[in-house]
Amino acid sequence: MDQTQDNKFEETFLPMTSIGNGMGVAVRSDVYCYTDQIVNLVVAGNPSETNEFVLIDTGMPKSADQIQDMIKERFGENAIPKAIILTHGHFDHVGSIAALLEDWNTPVYAHEKELPYLTGKKDYPPGDPNVDSGLVAKMSPMFPNHGIDISKHIQALPSDGTVPNMNGWKWIHTPGHTPGHISLFREQDRTLIAGDAFVTVKQESLYKVMTQAQEISGPPRYYTTDWDAAFESVKKLEALKPQAAVTGHGIPMSGDELTENLRYLVDHFDEIAKPESGEYVN
Repeated sequence: MDQTQDNKFEETFLPMTSIGNGMGVAVRSDVYCYTDQIVNLVVAGNPSETNEFVLIDTGMPKSADQIQDMIKERFGENAIPKAIILTHGHFDHVGSIAALLEDWNTPVYAHEKELPYLTGKKDYPPGDPNVDSGLVAKMSPMFPNHGIDISKHIQALPSDGTVPNMNGWKWIHTPGHTPGHISLFREQDRTLIAGDAFVTVKQESLYKVMTQAQEISGPPRYYTTDWDAAFESVKKLEALKPQAAVTGHGIPMSGDELTENLRYLVDHFDEIAKPESGEYVN
């Protein structure tokens, strides 16, 4: 697969955005959540102490310039991440990675079960429009589902759970949304980067995505293919008792609000998260 295939996302026009587009919030002094149209990416590193940082996920297609501008504003003109960590390989989380890697010689890490989708060997199943009446769900079959080939940069995360260049963090396998989906957790201050294992917006609804109306939800329904695994992943993350969480979609949540909502999601997963029917529903 050549560079043209790598950049196929750049041919995709996705006219979806939210009121949070281009805005960021410091969840911790060294955990910055930045919203790119409808998806969040994270910059891990404290700019008041160091110019070294790690980028978690790479946003939507055609967003490389905006992402680089955000990084320059935080860390300086020539700032380059020590590593890129991918929670998974869906288009809205790797949309700009090929363009960024044209400028950065940066190692990229993902779970070994996600590598087939990041080395051009497999495509994801298409979006399922029947999981919800929301407009985003109905549009999901039009979303890119092809894999990409970043073989020159990608490698599997260490098997011991450590995260390269992120001291104190561990990665946790949280499959369901994709086979190799991961979340990141720091025990010291109980900070969670959840990816799409659960989100804090009803991602199937275009209105709620645009307005960023905050509510606990399971992984985006239209792309989740293993609901039993998704439930186990949510239970695993709730058991960590996080005190702050950045999710792949929606506004970060913390404190008692996070604790209570995550517990509620576990207790009512079939009602809140799992669709009644659909291509990937057991």
